[in-house]
Amino acid sequence: MKGILLAGGSGTRLSPMTLAASKQLLPVYDKPMIYYPLSTLMLAGIRDILVISTPADLPQFRRLLGDGKRLGLRIAYAEQPRPEGIAQAFLIGHDWIAGSPCALALGDNLIFADHLSDLLRRASARAQGATVFAYRVRDPERYGVVSFDAAGRAVDIVEKPAAPQSNWAVTGLYFYDARVSDFATRIRPSARGELEITDLNRLYLEDGSLEVERLGRGCAWLDAGTPDSLLQAATFVQTIQSRQGMLVGCPEEVAFRLGHIDADALRQHARSLGKTELGQMLADLADGHQA
Repeated sequence: MKGILLAGGSGTRLSPMTLAASKQLLPVYDKPMIYYPLSTLMLAGIRDILVISTPADLPQFRRLLGDGKRLGLRIAYAEQPRPEGIAQAFLIGHDWIAGSPCALALGDNLIFADHLSDLLRRASARAQGATVFAYRVRDPERYGVVSFDAAGRAVDIVEKPAAPQSNWAVTGLYFYDARVSDFATRIRPSARGELEITDLNRLYLEDGSLEVERLGRGCAWLDAGTPDSLLQAATFVQTIQSRQGMLVGCPEEVAFRLGHIDADALRQHARSLGKTELGQMLADLADGHQA
């Protein structure tokens, strides 16, 4: 399975910060925002990743991530000239996907859960259909909302409904089978003028092949796209790392634990970070001092 990191858009909800830098390059505590969804794709076992962003911002992502070799990945890049909806990612990446199954992660989403890797690998291993993750929220009208029948089966998905039928929002992480590029070509712009990811998910729902995994207690999903949610995400990461000594959203750590890089490579990463706390945590991990 391949993976797309969508890091485009204008980031107007975070203006004026985004006048000078891409939203997905802003810091969430001690790491760039894009590190968190990148780590999520890596935990799913994905090593071929396409980063999609604006022509102005792509050079910054190239400088940050390079070709991915230092993490044991293969990272490619593609331009999104205009933000025309999340599902546009599959049109932009059509040739790169080349008929493979593909996951999509939004560049401003952070997901943290116990045994998250098991959930992700189960989703990536599905040969047919699509898997999305739902999270209970207080303000579902801001999101794509999925509703269920009495047996817990998904029966409908609506984008930003005025009268939500449930409190379960679809997170910014999606897994699709090899039909995704063809399905994406069938979507037409919504009233907002966007190719909605909800419409793509609905095609799989109508096909009878959409799996919805509900993230319950012990899971955290944060959309860091507003000043408040950006602060909440940073506070969450700081709390976990300082109280528990566990790294959150660190690609170098994930690469090491998955065996993509060895201890020497991890120490090199740690040295490149100087005397930062993150650098020390990576050095401790390389030396076997961190569980």
